[in-house]
Amino acid sequence: MKLNYRNWTFVLLLVVSSVSWAQEVTLSNNLLYDTWLTPNLRVGLRLSPHWSLGLTAGYRPWPTDDQATRKYKHLLISPDLRYWTDSVNVHHFFGFNLLYAHYNVGSITFPLGFWKSVRDERQQGDFGGIGAYYGYSWPLGRHWNFEAFIGAAVGYNKYDRYQCAHCGAKIGNEKKVAVIPQAGLNIVFNIPGRPRQVEEPVLQLQPVVEAPVTAAVVVKPFAPALTAVPDFKGRAGQLQQENPVVQHISNYRPYDRTRILRKEKDALFVHFDQGKSLLNANYRDNQRVMDRIVDITRQIMSDSASSVKKIQLIGLASIEGAPAVNERLAQNRALALQKYIQQEVTVPDSLFETVGGGEAWADFRDHLNDLASGPVLDGSAVESSLRQAIAIIDNEPDDIAKERKLRSLNGGKTWKYIQEHILKDQRNSGYIRIYFDYVPDKAAATINEASELLTTDCGDCHREALRLLQTVRNDERAQNALGVALWLNGQKDEALSCFRRAAANGNKDAYNNLRQLENQ
Repeated sequence: MKLNYRNWTFVLLLVVSSVSWAQEVTLSNNLLYDTWLTPNLRVGLRLSPHWSLGLTAGYRPWPTDDQATRKYKHLLISPDLRYWTDSVNVHHFFGFNLLYAHYNVGSITFPLGFWKSVRDERQQGDFGGIGAYYGYSWPLGRHWNFEAFIGAAVGYNKYDRYQCAHCGAKIGNEKKVAVIPQAGLNIVFNIPGRPRQVEEPVLQLQPVVEAPVTAAVVVKPFAPALTAVPDFKGRAGQLQQENPVVQHISNYRPYDRTRILRKEKDALFVHFDQGKSLLNANYRDNQRVMDRIVDITRQIMSDSASSVKKIQLIGLASIEGAPAVNERLAQNRALALQKYIQQEVTVPDSLFETVGGGEAWADFRDHLNDLASGPVLDGSAVESSLRQAIAIIDNEPDDIAKERKLRSLNGGKTWKYIQEHILKDQRNSGYIRIYFDYVPDKAAATINEASELLTTDCGDCHREALRLLQTVRNDERAQNALGVALWLNGQKDEALSCFRRAAANGNKDAYNNLRQLENQ
Protein backbone atom coordinates (compact mmCIF):
# COMPACT_ATOMS: atom_id res chain seq x y z
CA MET A 1 0.00 0.00 0.00
CA LYS A 2 1.23 3.46 -0.79
CA LEU A 3 1.14 6.34 1.66
CA ASN A 4 -1.76 8.72 1.19
CA TYR A 5 -2.10 12.16 2.78
CA ARG A 6 -5.66 12.90 1.63
CA ASN A 7 -8.96 12.95 3.51
CA TRP A 8 -7.53 13.47 7.02
CA THR A 9 -7.94 17.10 8.06
CA PHE A 10 -10.75 16.13 10.40
CA VAL A 11 -8.37 13.82 12.34
CA LEU A 12 -6.05 16.79 12.93
CA LEU A 13 -8.57 18.03 15.50
CA LEU A 14 -9.33 14.71 17.17
CA VAL A 15 -6.67 14.62 19.98
CA VAL A 16 -6.67 16.50 23.28
CA SER A 17 -4.06 17.32 25.84
CA SER A 18 -2.66 16.53 29.24
CA VAL A 19 -2.19 16.96 32.99
CA SER A 20 -0.34 19.39 35.24
CA TRP A 21 2.54 17.99 37.32
CA ALA A 22 1.19 18.67 40.81
CA GLN A 23 -2.31 17.27 40.34
CA GLU A 24 -3.58 13.71 40.46
CA VAL A 25 -6.48 14.16 38.00
CA THR A 26 -7.18 16.64 35.18
CA LEU A 27 -10.07 17.40 32.85
CA SER A 28 -9.12 18.89 29.46
CA ASN A 29 -10.97 20.45 26.53
CA ASN A 30 -9.38 20.98 23.10
CA LEU A 31 -10.32 24.46 21.85
CA LEU A 32 -9.26 23.64 18.28
CA TYR A 33 -11.63 20.71 18.32
CA ASP A 34 -14.39 22.99 19.66
CA THR A 35 -14.09 25.26 16.60
CA TRP A 36 -15.38 22.31 14.55
CA LEU A 37 -18.42 22.10 16.86
CA THR A 38 -17.30 18.79 18.33
CA PRO A 39 -17.84 18.18 22.07
CA ASN A 40 -14.68 16.63 23.52
CA LEU A 41 -13.14 15.75 26.87
CA ARG A 42 -9.91 14.24 28.14
CA VAL A 43 -9.50 12.71 31.59
CA GLY A 44 -5.88 12.54 32.82
CA LEU A 45 -4.40 10.56 35.72
CA ARG A 46 -0.98 11.02 37.34
CA LEU A 47 0.94 7.71 37.54
CA SER A 48 4.31 8.91 38.87
CA PRO A 49 6.49 12.07 38.90
CA HIS A 50 7.38 11.55 35.21
CA TRP A 51 4.38 9.71 33.75
CA SER A 52 0.67 10.35 33.24
CA LEU A 53 -2.12 8.46 31.50
CA GLY A 54 -5.15 9.87 29.73
CA LEU A 55 -8.21 9.05 27.65
CA THR A 56 -9.72 11.40 25.06
CA ALA A 57 -13.21 11.15 23.57
CA GLY A 58 -14.81 13.34 20.91
CA TYR A 59 -18.26 12.90 19.39
CA ARG A 60 -20.11 14.95 16.74
CA PRO A 61 -23.49 13.28 16.06
CA TRP A 62 -25.03 15.85 13.78
CA PRO A 63 -26.48 16.25 11.23
CA THR A 64 -28.79 13.42 12.31
CA ASP A 65 -30.65 13.56 8.99
CA ASP A 66 -29.03 11.02 6.66
CA GLN A 67 -30.39 12.95 3.67
CA ALA A 68 -28.27 16.00 4.55
CA THR A 69 -25.50 16.60 2.03
CA ARG A 70 -22.93 18.32 4.26
CA LYS A 71 -21.62 15.94 6.91
CA TYR A 72 -18.90 15.87 9.54
CA LYS A 73 -20.18 13.10 11.83
CA HIS A 74 -17.60 11.11 13.77
CA LEU A 75 -16.60 9.38 17.00
CA LEU A 76 -13.02 9.46 18.35
CA ILE A 77 -11.42 7.38 21.15
CA SER A 78 -7.74 8.03 21.95
CA PRO A 79 -5.83 6.69 25.01
CA ASP A 80 -2.40 8.28 25.56
CA LEU A 81 0.71 8.05 27.72
CA ARG A 82 2.72 11.17 28.58
CA TYR A 83 6.34 11.58 29.72
CA TRP A 84 7.12 14.81 31.61
CA THR A 85 10.73 15.97 31.47
CA ASP A 86 10.79 17.38 35.02
CA SER A 87 9.48 15.27 37.92
CA VAL A 88 8.72 18.27 40.14
CA ASN A 89 7.35 21.15 38.06
CA VAL A 90 6.47 19.91 34.61
CA HIS A 91 5.87 22.05 31.55
CA HIS A 92 7.49 20.10 28.67
CA PHE A 93 5.96 16.75 27.80
CA PHE A 94 6.12 14.07 25.12
CA GLY A 95 3.06 11.98 24.28
CA PHE A 96 2.32 8.63 22.69
CA ASN A 97 -1.25 7.79 21.73
CA LEU A 98 -3.49 5.29 19.99
CA LEU A 99 -6.33 6.61 17.82
CA TYR A 100 -9.57 5.08 16.62
CA ALA A 101 -12.15 7.10 14.66
CA HIS A 102 -15.38 6.17 12.93
CA TYR A 103 -16.48 8.92 10.54
CA ASN A 104 -18.97 10.03 7.91
CA VAL A 105 -17.66 13.13 6.07
CA GLY A 106 -18.90 14.86 2.93
CA SER A 107 -19.15 18.28 1.23
CA ILE A 108 -16.55 19.72 3.62
CA THR A 109 -14.05 22.36 2.51
CA PHE A 110 -10.95 22.07 4.65
CA PRO A 111 -8.57 25.01 5.13
CA LEU A 112 -5.46 25.65 3.05
CA GLY A 113 -6.84 23.63 0.12
CA PHE A 114 -6.23 20.26 1.76
CA TRP A 115 -8.19 17.08 0.95
CA LYS A 116 -10.23 18.42 -1.94
CA SER A 117 -11.83 15.03 -2.62
CA VAL A 118 -14.38 15.38 0.20
CA ARG A 119 -15.68 18.62 -1.29
CA ASP A 120 -17.49 16.65 -3.99
CA GLU A 121 -18.13 13.27 -2.42
CA ARG A 122 -18.89 11.60 0.93
CA GLN A 123 -16.53 9.19 2.64
CA GLN A 124 -17.51 6.84 5.48
CA GLY A 125 -15.19 4.46 7.30
CA ASP A 126 -12.75 3.73 10.14
CA PHE A 127 -9.24 4.81 11.02
CA GLY A 128 -6.83 3.24 13.51
CA GLY A 129 -3.35 4.52 14.20
CA ILE A 130 -0.52 5.35 16.57
CA GLY A 131 0.98 8.79 17.13
CA ALA A 132 3.59 10.83 18.97
CA TYR A 133 3.72 14.52 19.84
CA TYR A 134 5.46 17.23 21.88
CA GLY A 135 3.68 19.74 24.10
CA TYR A 136 4.09 22.55 26.63
CA SER A 137 1.91 23.57 29.59
CA TRP A 138 1.42 27.05 31.11
CA PRO A 139 -0.08 27.41 34.64
CA LEU A 140 -2.89 29.99 34.71
CA GLY A 141 -3.99 29.77 38.33
CA ARG A 142 -4.70 27.40 41.15
CA HIS A 143 -6.94 25.11 39.12
CA TRP A 144 -6.18 26.01 35.50
CA ASN A 145 -3.52 25.34 32.85
CA PHE A 146 -3.27 26.13 29.17
CA GLU A 147 -1.50 23.66 26.90
CA ALA A 148 -0.40 23.35 23.31
CA PHE A 149 0.97 20.35 21.45
CA ILE A 150 1.87 19.25 17.94
CA GLY A 151 2.84 15.91 16.42
CA ALA A 152 1.90 13.27 13.88
CA ALA A 153 0.31 9.84 13.63
CA VAL A 154 0.42 6.99 11.16
CA GLY A 155 -2.39 4.50 10.69
CA TYR A 156 -4.62 2.38 8.51
CA ASN A 157 -7.72 3.82 6.88
CA LYS A 158 -10.59 1.83 5.38
CA TYR A 159 -13.55 3.74 3.93
CA ASP A 160 -16.35 3.70 1.35
CA ARG A 161 -16.89 6.49 -1.19
CA TYR A 162 -20.34 7.89 -2.05
CA GLN A 163 -21.81 10.53 -4.28
CA CYS A 164 -22.43 13.60 -2.18
CA ALA A 165 -26.04 14.53 -2.92
CA HIS A 166 -28.58 12.97 -0.46
CA CYS A 167 -25.90 10.55 0.84
CA GLY A 168 -25.49 9.34 -2.80
CA ALA A 169 -24.80 5.99 -4.38
CA LYS A 170 -21.66 4.05 -3.47
CA ILE A 171 -18.90 4.64 -6.01
CA GLY A 172 -16.09 2.56 -4.51
CA ASN A 173 -14.00 1.80 -1.44
CA GLU A 174 -10.39 2.44 -0.37
CA LYS A 175 -7.81 0.86 1.96
CA LYS A 176 -4.80 3.07 2.61
CA VAL A 177 -2.03 3.92 5.04
CA ALA A 178 -2.08 7.59 6.04
CA VAL A 179 0.28 9.94 7.89
CA ILE A 180 -1.66 12.73 9.61
CA PRO A 181 -0.76 15.75 11.76
CA GLN A 182 -1.89 16.17 15.37
CA ALA A 183 -2.36 19.48 17.19
CA GLY A 184 -4.26 20.95 20.11
CA LEU A 185 -4.84 24.06 22.22
CA ASN A 186 -6.24 22.85 25.54
CA ILE A 187 -7.75 24.41 28.61
CA VAL A 188 -7.07 22.13 31.60
CA PHE A 189 -8.83 21.93 34.98
CA ASN A 190 -6.69 20.46 37.77
CA ILE A 191 -8.11 18.39 40.63
CA PRO A 192 -7.52 19.18 43.49
CA GLY A 193 -5.52 22.23 42.36
CA ARG A 194 -2.46 24.04 43.67
CA PRO A 195 -2.19 25.18 47.32
CA ARG A 196 -4.35 28.12 48.29
CA GLN A 197 -2.80 31.51 48.68
CA VAL A 198 -1.42 32.21 52.11
CA GLU A 199 -2.70 35.15 54.14
CA GLU A 200 -1.42 38.51 52.90
CA PRO A 201 1.09 37.19 50.36
CA VAL A 202 1.01 40.29 48.16
CA LEU A 203 3.40 43.12 48.75
CA GLN A 204 1.55 46.30 49.78
CA LEU A 205 3.52 49.28 48.55
CA GLN A 206 3.59 52.20 50.99
CA PRO A 207 3.20 55.80 49.81
CA VAL A 208 6.46 57.62 49.38
CA VAL A 209 6.91 60.44 51.91
CA GLU A 210 9.58 62.99 51.14
CA ALA A 211 11.98 63.40 54.04
CA PRO A 212 13.05 66.87 55.21
CA VAL A 213 16.15 68.15 53.54
CA THR A 214 18.08 67.91 56.76
CA ALA A 215 17.08 64.27 57.42
CA ALA A 216 18.68 61.15 55.98
CA VAL A 217 16.48 58.26 54.81
CA VAL A 218 17.88 54.98 56.21
CA VAL A 219 17.01 51.83 54.23
CA LYS A 220 17.96 48.53 55.81
CA PRO A 221 19.78 46.13 53.47
CA PHE A 222 17.76 43.24 52.14
CA ALA A 223 18.50 40.13 54.22
CA PRO A 224 16.84 37.33 52.25
CA ALA A 225 15.32 34.30 53.92
CA LEU A 226 16.60 31.14 52.21
CA THR A 227 16.14 27.54 53.34
CA ALA A 228 17.73 24.50 51.72
CA VAL A 229 15.40 22.49 49.51
CA PRO A 230 15.09 18.80 50.48
CA ASP A 231 15.45 16.11 47.83
CA PHE A 232 12.27 14.76 46.32
CA LYS A 233 12.21 11.10 47.42
CA GLY A 234 9.03 10.01 45.66
CA ARG A 235 6.54 7.50 47.02
CA ALA A 236 9.23 5.46 48.77
CA GLY A 237 10.23 8.51 50.82
CA GLN A 238 6.60 9.06 51.83
CA LEU A 239 6.17 5.40 52.79
CA GLN A 240 9.32 5.56 54.88
CA GLN A 241 7.68 8.16 57.14
CA GLU A 242 4.67 5.91 57.73
CA ASN A 243 6.37 2.48 57.72
CA PRO A 244 9.74 1.98 59.45
CA VAL A 245 10.03 -1.32 57.57
CA VAL A 246 10.88 0.89 54.56
CA GLN A 247 14.47 2.16 54.83
CA HIS A 248 17.01 3.91 52.64
CA ILE A 249 19.80 1.61 51.44
CA SER A 250 22.33 3.61 53.46
CA ASN A 251 20.75 2.06 56.59
CA TYR A 252 21.23 -1.51 55.37
CA ARG A 253 22.38 -3.99 58.01
CA PRO A 254 23.01 -7.65 57.09
CA TYR A 255 21.30 -10.28 59.21
CA ASP A 256 23.15 -12.13 61.94
CA ARG A 257 21.70 -14.46 64.53
CA THR A 258 22.32 -12.13 67.44
CA ARG A 259 19.61 -9.78 66.14
CA ILE A 260 16.37 -9.92 68.10
CA LEU A 261 13.84 -9.80 65.29
CA ARG A 262 10.79 -9.52 67.55
CA LYS A 263 12.11 -6.08 68.57
CA GLU A 264 12.76 -4.88 64.99
CA LYS A 265 10.60 -1.80 64.60
CA ASP A 266 7.56 -2.41 62.40
CA ALA A 267 8.87 -5.68 60.92
CA LEU A 268 6.01 -7.75 59.47
CA PHE A 269 5.72 -11.42 60.45
CA VAL A 270 3.64 -14.27 59.07
CA HIS A 271 3.34 -17.42 61.18
CA PHE A 272 3.37 -21.16 60.52
CA ASP A 273 2.02 -24.31 62.13
CA GLN A 274 4.52 -26.40 64.07
CA GLY A 275 6.84 -28.24 61.69
CA LYS A 276 5.28 -26.65 58.60
CA SER A 277 6.59 -24.28 55.92
CA LEU A 278 3.32 -23.91 53.99
CA LEU A 279 2.11 -20.29 54.13
CA ASN A 280 -1.52 -20.35 55.32
CA ALA A 281 -3.39 -17.04 54.84
CA ASN A 282 -6.10 -18.13 57.30
CA TYR A 283 -3.68 -18.86 60.16
CA ARG A 284 -3.66 -16.22 62.92
CA ASP A 285 -3.33 -12.68 61.40
CA ASN A 286 -1.49 -13.81 58.25
CA GLN A 287 -3.94 -12.46 55.64
CA ARG A 288 -3.79 -8.87 56.91
CA VAL A 289 0.01 -8.96 57.19
CA MET A 290 0.40 -10.54 53.73
CA ASP A 291 -1.81 -7.84 52.18
CA ARG A 292 0.27 -5.10 53.78
CA ILE A 293 3.55 -6.66 52.63
CA VAL A 294 2.29 -6.84 49.03
CA ASP A 295 0.90 -3.28 49.13
CA ILE A 296 4.18 -1.75 50.35
CA THR A 297 6.23 -3.75 47.84
CA ARG A 298 3.96 -2.88 44.92
CA GLN A 299 3.95 0.86 45.68
CA ILE A 300 7.74 1.10 45.85
CA MET A 301 8.31 -1.11 42.80
CA SER A 302 6.02 1.17 40.74
CA ASP A 303 7.64 4.43 41.93
CA SER A 304 9.74 5.94 39.13
CA ALA A 305 11.44 8.33 41.56
CA SER A 306 13.00 5.48 43.58
CA SER A 307 14.25 1.94 43.13
CA VAL A 308 14.19 -1.16 45.34
CA LYS A 309 17.69 -2.31 46.29
CA LYS A 310 17.04 -5.17 48.70
CA ILE A 311 14.14 -6.97 50.40
CA GLN A 312 15.28 -8.67 53.59
CA LEU A 313 13.31 -11.82 54.53
CA ILE A 314 14.28 -13.95 57.55
CA GLY A 315 12.72 -17.31 58.37
CA LEU A 316 12.83 -18.73 61.91
CA ALA A 317 11.96 -21.95 63.69
CA SER A 318 11.20 -22.57 67.34
CA ILE A 319 13.82 -24.30 69.51
CA GLU A 320 11.92 -27.62 69.56
CA GLY A 321 13.43 -30.63 67.80
CA ALA A 322 16.66 -31.35 65.95
CA PRO A 323 18.67 -28.22 64.99
CA ALA A 324 19.43 -29.56 61.49
CA VAL A 325 15.73 -30.06 60.77
CA ASN A 326 14.92 -26.60 62.08
CA GLU A 327 17.60 -25.05 59.85
CA ARG A 328 15.86 -26.40 56.75
CA LEU A 329 12.44 -25.45 58.12
CA ALA A 330 13.49 -21.84 58.75
CA GLN A 331 14.98 -21.53 55.24
CA ASN A 332 11.83 -22.94 53.63
CA ARG A 333 9.63 -20.51 55.58
CA ALA A 334 11.64 -17.56 54.27
CA LEU A 335 11.40 -18.92 50.72
CA ALA A 336 7.62 -19.40 51.11
CA LEU A 337 7.19 -15.70 51.85
CA GLN A 338 9.44 -14.75 48.91
CA LYS A 339 7.43 -16.95 46.55
CA TYR A 340 4.17 -15.38 47.73
CA ILE A 341 5.46 -11.82 47.15
CA GLN A 342 6.65 -12.74 43.65
CA GLN A 343 3.24 -14.22 42.83
CA GLU A 344 1.63 -10.85 43.61
CA VAL A 345 4.33 -8.39 42.46
CA THR A 346 7.00 -8.72 39.77
CA VAL A 347 10.26 -8.73 41.76
CA PRO A 348 13.43 -10.46 40.48
CA ASP A 349 15.24 -12.97 42.72
CA SER A 350 18.30 -10.71 42.79
CA LEU A 351 16.51 -8.13 44.96
CA PHE A 352 15.80 -10.59 47.78
CA GLU A 353 18.02 -11.33 50.75
CA THR A 354 16.22 -14.48 51.86
CA VAL A 355 17.85 -16.06 54.92
CA GLY A 356 17.01 -18.98 57.16
CA GLY A 357 17.78 -17.96 60.74
CA GLY A 358 17.51 -21.46 62.17
CA GLU A 359 16.31 -21.84 65.75
CA ALA A 360 15.33 -18.46 67.20
CA TRP A 361 17.47 -18.59 70.37
CA ALA A 362 18.08 -14.82 70.51
CA ASP A 363 14.35 -14.07 70.26
CA PHE A 364 13.55 -16.91 72.69
CA ARG A 365 15.90 -15.59 75.39
CA ASP A 366 14.63 -12.03 74.94
CA HIS A 367 11.03 -13.19 75.31
CA LEU A 368 11.93 -15.15 78.46
CA ASN A 369 13.62 -12.09 79.92
CA ASP A 370 10.58 -9.89 79.25
CA LEU A 371 8.29 -12.40 80.99
CA ALA A 372 10.65 -12.88 83.93
CA SER A 373 10.99 -9.11 84.39
CA GLY A 374 7.24 -8.48 84.24
CA PRO A 375 4.52 -8.90 86.87
CA VAL A 376 4.01 -12.22 88.69
CA LEU A 377 2.71 -14.78 86.21
CA ASP A 378 0.93 -17.76 87.77
CA GLY A 379 3.13 -18.46 90.75
CA SER A 380 6.57 -17.69 92.09
CA ALA A 381 7.89 -21.15 91.13
CA VAL A 382 7.26 -20.52 87.41
CA GLU A 383 8.65 -17.02 87.60
CA SER A 384 11.79 -18.25 89.35
CA SER A 385 12.25 -21.06 86.84
CA LEU A 386 12.15 -18.58 83.95
CA ARG A 387 15.26 -16.95 85.35
CA GLN A 388 16.84 -20.39 85.65
CA ALA A 389 15.96 -21.00 81.99
CA ILE A 390 17.83 -17.81 81.03
CA ALA A 391 20.87 -19.03 82.97
CA ILE A 392 20.75 -22.37 81.11
CA ILE A 393 20.70 -20.55 77.74
CA ASP A 394 23.63 -18.34 78.73
CA ASN A 395 25.82 -21.13 80.15
CA GLU A 396 25.11 -24.20 78.02
CA PRO A 397 26.83 -24.00 74.55
CA ASP A 398 25.14 -27.06 73.00
CA ASP A 399 21.65 -26.40 71.60
CA ILE A 400 20.44 -29.98 72.07
CA ALA A 401 21.56 -29.99 75.71
CA LYS A 402 19.88 -26.60 76.24
CA GLU A 403 16.53 -27.92 75.06
CA ARG A 404 16.85 -31.09 77.18
CA LYS A 405 17.58 -29.10 80.35
CA LEU A 406 14.74 -26.64 79.64
CA ARG A 407 12.26 -29.52 79.19
CA SER A 408 13.17 -31.01 82.59
CA LEU A 409 13.18 -27.70 84.47
CA ASN A 410 10.67 -27.45 87.37
CA GLY A 411 9.30 -30.89 86.64
CA GLY A 412 8.29 -29.91 83.10
CA LYS A 413 5.95 -27.10 84.23
CA THR A 414 8.24 -24.39 82.89
CA TRP A 415 8.46 -26.10 79.48
CA LYS A 416 4.66 -26.36 79.31
CA TYR A 417 4.40 -22.64 80.01
CA ILE A 418 7.04 -21.90 77.33
CA GLN A 419 5.11 -23.97 74.76
CA GLU A 420 1.87 -22.10 75.48
CA HIS A 421 3.25 -18.54 75.61
CA ILE A 422 6.49 -18.33 73.57
CA LEU A 423 7.21 -21.05 71.00
CA LYS A 424 4.16 -20.45 68.76
CA ASP A 425 5.42 -16.91 68.04
CA GLN A 426 8.82 -18.19 66.92
CA ARG A 427 7.51 -20.22 63.98
CA ASN A 428 7.53 -17.34 61.53
CA SER A 429 8.93 -15.65 58.46
CA GLY A 430 9.73 -11.95 58.79
CA TYR A 431 9.53 -9.15 56.22
CA ILE A 432 12.25 -7.29 58.09
CA ARG A 433 13.19 -4.42 55.77
CA ILE A 434 12.68 -3.21 52.20
CA TYR A 435 15.63 -1.00 51.27
CA PHE A 436 15.37 1.59 48.50
CA ASP A 437 17.33 4.35 46.82
CA TYR A 438 15.87 7.39 45.12
CA VAL A 439 16.78 9.05 41.85
CA PRO A 440 19.10 12.04 42.52
CA ASP A 441 17.11 15.28 42.59
CA LYS A 442 19.23 17.46 40.28
CA ALA A 443 16.83 20.40 40.57
CA ALA A 444 17.15 20.48 44.36
CA ALA A 445 20.95 20.37 44.10
CA THR A 446 20.91 23.31 41.64
CA ILE A 447 18.59 25.38 43.86
CA ASN A 448 20.73 24.74 46.95
CA GLU A 449 23.97 25.55 45.10
CA ALA A 450 22.49 28.84 43.92
CA SER A 451 21.18 29.63 47.42
CA GLU A 452 24.71 29.26 48.81
CA LEU A 453 25.98 31.77 46.24
CA LEU A 454 23.22 34.21 47.19
CA THR A 455 24.40 34.32 50.81
CA THR A 456 27.69 35.99 49.74
CA ASP A 457 28.40 39.66 48.99
CA CYS A 458 29.89 38.78 45.60
CA GLY A 459 28.15 40.35 42.60
CA ASP A 460 29.55 37.73 40.24
CA CYS A 461 28.23 35.05 42.58
CA HIS A 462 24.76 36.59 42.44
CA ARG A 463 24.84 36.61 38.64
CA GLU A 464 25.98 32.97 38.59
CA ALA A 465 23.18 32.07 41.03
CA LEU A 466 20.64 33.71 38.72
CA ARG A 467 22.05 31.77 35.76
CA LEU A 468 21.71 28.49 37.66
CA LEU A 469 18.18 29.24 38.82
CA GLN A 470 17.06 30.13 35.31
CA THR A 471 17.71 26.49 34.39
CA VAL A 472 15.10 25.34 36.95
CA ARG A 473 12.81 28.36 36.84
CA ASN A 474 9.73 26.15 36.22
CA ASP A 475 10.27 24.30 39.49
CA GLU A 476 7.95 25.69 42.19
CA ARG A 477 10.64 25.05 44.82
CA ALA A 478 12.99 27.47 43.00
CA GLN A 479 10.68 30.50 43.08
CA ASN A 480 11.86 32.01 46.39
CA ALA A 481 15.57 31.65 45.57
CA LEU A 482 14.89 32.94 42.06
CA GLY A 483 13.16 35.98 43.56
CA VAL A 484 16.20 36.68 45.74
CA ALA A 485 18.56 36.33 42.76
CA LEU A 486 16.44 38.66 40.61
CA TRP A 487 16.23 41.26 43.39
CA LEU A 488 19.98 41.23 44.01
CA ASN A 489 20.57 41.61 40.27
CA GLY A 490 18.26 44.62 40.05
CA GLN A 491 15.23 42.94 38.41
CA LYS A 492 12.80 43.91 41.15
CA ASP A 493 9.45 43.55 39.40
CA GLU A 494 10.30 40.01 38.32
CA ALA A 495 11.57 39.26 41.84
CA LEU A 496 8.29 40.34 43.44
CA SER A 497 6.38 38.14 41.03
CA CYS A 498 8.47 35.11 42.06
CA PHE A 499 8.03 35.88 45.77
CA ARG A 500 4.27 36.15 45.37
CA ARG A 501 4.09 32.91 43.43
CA ALA A 502 6.14 31.06 46.06
CA ALA A 503 4.16 32.58 48.94
CA ALA A 504 0.89 31.57 47.30
CA ASN A 505 2.19 27.97 47.31
CA GLY A 506 2.93 28.09 51.04
CA ASN A 507 6.63 29.03 51.05
CA LYS A 508 7.22 30.79 54.39
CA ASP A 509 10.61 32.20 53.33
CA ALA A 510 8.99 33.92 50.36
CA TYR A 511 6.27 35.35 52.58
CA ASN A 512 8.91 36.69 55.01
CA ASN A 513 10.86 38.22 52.13
CA LEU A 514 7.72 40.01 50.93
CA ARG A 515 7.03 41.38 54.38
CA GLN A 516 10.64 42.53 54.75
CA LEU A 517 10.50 44.45 51.47
CA GLU A 518 7.11 45.85 52.40
CA ASN A 519 8.52 47.23 55.67
CA GLN A 520 11.28 49.00 53.72
